[in-house]
Amino acid sequence: MQTRTLGKGTATAPAPRVSALGLGCMGMSDFYGTRDDAESIATIRHALDRGLNLLDTADMYGPHTNEVLVGQAIRGRREQAFIATKFGILRDPADPTVRGISGRPEYVRAACDASLKRLGIDTIDLYYQHRVDPNVPIEDTVGAMAGLVAAGKVRYLGLSEASGATLERACKVHPIAALQSEFSLWTRDPQTNGMLDACRRHGVSLVAYSPLGRGFLTGAIRSPDDFAADDYRRTSPRFQGENFARNLRLVEQVRVLAADKGCSPAQLALAWVLAQGDDVLAIPGTRHRSRLDENLGALDVQLSAAELATIDAVFPPDVAAGTRYPGAGMQLVNA
Repeated sequence: MQTRTLGKGTATAPAPRVSALGLGCMGMSDFYGTRDDAESIATIRHALDRGLNLLDTADMYGPHTNEVLVGQAIRGRREQAFIATKFGILRDPADPTVRGISGRPEYVRAACDASLKRLGIDTIDLYYQHRVDPNVPIEDTVGAMAGLVAAGKVRYLGLSEASGATLERACKVHPIAALQSEFSLWTRDPQTNGMLDACRRHGVSLVAYSPLGRGFLTGAIRSPDDFAADDYRRTSPRFQGENFARNLRLVEQVRVLAADKGCSPAQLALAWVLAQGDDVLAIPGTRHRSRLDENLGALDVQLSAAELATIDAVFPPDVAAGTRYPGAGMQLVNA
């Protein structure tokens, strides 16, 4: 398994080495249709068998049930797993589609204790603020997170979808190991909005979620009818109407480029993300062992400078049609 350093570490907490490809566990419990807990647990354990140790979850996935699932999967194998989870997005129990945001220090502490209990572990390896709370200074939130490190409940801190300016402020309070953001061939925002530059100024790793374009870049999705009735992608602007048709043409370009390279479209897309720097990691999600093995095959795909230039010409920034999230969701990214 190829590994990469996460962040720059400190004198008391050296930077850890984690698998270059992690496993996004969200879809095992929520948002992508029917659950299969047995196969999901088998997939997580297969990932550990293959040397993949970076497992990504969050308290809002389920909500809450994904952390429980991950905890079940790593039972008896804790030392093999590097657990990343997140706090900060609140879902209404009566209507889980309703979202709230909290970065209040007292909430940070309570959320951490709840996640530890659900995961069945004593320490969270990487604890992210899932979205920046516009009503709470980042200094207050990260200060509370730093308190969790001092208490031994968390090892390293991260932010998700924070702007470069917010990251700068956070790093003055406590070292930030990772900044998570959507990053892929059709979402190149971190390269254009200053996020990746800020990460590199402060020795922060970029962890790319949805590096396969929410499954679209694999070529497996050919029609909106391929989504289950409760699949949240049905509400995503990129998967609707003319946007879907335009983006499908991009997927065809991925297929052609992958065929020329002798790999699958998913492997090409992941190899491109990993080629953006040794400080970039990716956490593609899957519920199936076969897909996990396919994704890990991306580690064997080496892209030359000429090949990267060809891919960049086909996928310039902002090439995708439609925004990443509906309306209000876009107000919470790069915050």
